[in-house]
Amino acid sequence: MALETLLIRVKTALSNRFDSVRHSNPKKTTPSSKQKRIAVLSFEIAGVMSKLLHLWQSLSDANVVRLRNDAVSIEGVWKLISNDESFLLKLAAAEFADSLRLVADSVSRLSLKCRDPTLRSFHRVFTEFADSGHDPHSWTLTNPKEIEAKHKKLERYVTLTATLHREMDELSLLESALRKALHHNNNNHHHETEPCSLANNNNKDHHKISDLQSKIFWQKQEVKNLKERSLWNKGFDSIVLLLACSVFTVLARIKVVFGIGHHVPYLSRSLSASATVYPSDHQNPTPSCNFVSGPLESSKLDEKKEDLGSGFFESNCKVLKPQPGTLGASALALHYANLIIVTEKMIKSPQLVGVDARDDLYAMLPSSIRLSLRSRLKGVGFSACDPVLAGEWRDALGRILGWLSPLAHNMIKWQSERSFEKQSLVPNKTNVLLLQTLFFANKEKTEAAITELLVGLNYIWRFEREMTAKALFEKCSNFNGLLSLQKPS
Repeated sequence: MALETLLIRVKTALSNRFDSVRHSNPKKTTPSSKQKRIAVLSFEIAGVMSKLLHLWQSLSDANVVRLRNDAVSIEGVWKLISNDESFLLKLAAAEFADSLRLVADSVSRLSLKCRDPTLRSFHRVFTEFADSGHDPHSWTLTNPKEIEAKHKKLERYVTLTATLHREMDELSLLESALRKALHHNNNNHHHETEPCSLANNNNKDHHKISDLQSKIFWQKQEVKNLKERSLWNKGFDSIVLLLACSVFTVLARIKVVFGIGHHVPYLSRSLSASATVYPSDHQNPTPSCNFVSGPLESSKLDEKKEDLGSGFFESNCKVLKPQPGTLGASALALHYANLIIVTEKMIKSPQLVGVDARDDLYAMLPSSIRLSLRSRLKGVGFSACDPVLAGEWRDALGRILGWLSPLAHNMIKWQSERSFEKQSLVPNKTNVLLLQTLFFANKEKTEAAITELLVGLNYIWRFEREMTAKALFEKCSNFNGLLSLQKPS
């Protein structure tokens, strides 16, 4: 009794003490408690962060040098799209800018949920920065260590939020399994009649239910912990500010790399000044496409009048619009890519191509290629038994596929990445650009190359069939001769 009285007094004293502290020193509310929590939008924001990280990585010195030396110099690009290096670099710059525009649109929508009026005006401020280079809130990060720290924070948020998504899915599965187990247990109570069988089933069901309840308890703890550490419980203001700084910094990087625009702050990168690259001397690059990389210093370059008139992003959207006479303008780029890949497989193994497969390939051809193919095959004889000519055709087809096939495969990869991006929280993207695909390819030149592939395939396909038929005929003749020798005289 005395012990109980003592415990009550201690409890009362502690309670009074905490109350006095609470009234004398009011607890400071954290930003996340003032602001509306991100909650389920954390998954969308993690996707936006992932895209920003990928954009920044794509603009690293190593990738910029690779773009200049490899992507822009692909043989198929020069044959079907353009051999003007400045124009190709302009396409690359426009695609980077358009990708950033889409990310910025997402940040603009999120900024409307902020309490800070400065953040709510993100869209206006960002558009002004893109068009004039004016950064009133100093959201562009210029310190390399600060940039690295922000990117690590983005990566941590993306990783934790992706893990939260997986753990929430696991919790949902466990809760669904528990509901099924409870439902099954209730059905057993109604249908079982033998006491012994009922007792055994009850023990099994209770053990399973208990095990699931235990797993659900710990899974909820894990989800709760991840919600605290990930984007889920963060406030909009702090996260949108982080996104705003990243968007401004990526745009500044794009302008510096491609020599676009107004004064851009120094953005130090990993490579030395020897990594700086420019368009080839034989080209005549326009001022808006001086291509620079390495440690990048402030640059002041004249923008085109159209950029100043219609705005930075509007002018880049115009650049990305395919010209008449291209596969992109005809909406045939993806179809032609599939056609080229199917043809490539048949050329590699013509002996495995049946009549049905050949008919299916013919059904894929648009009318323009069918007409061209018929014209090329007029007067071609039915015999295809010249091994020298077949070898020459194989070499010729190999050379054509050497520059045409990469564009077709890149087209499929580019399209699949965009489709997967809509379904995946953290898309696994490569650095394939639209200029490396068939999208900007000249339609007439592409169709001529495809027709040449089909003419060659027609010959080597018939050659393989004739050689196979000849081998079978000789085998049958030898077999019949052997039988005649074995007959009794």
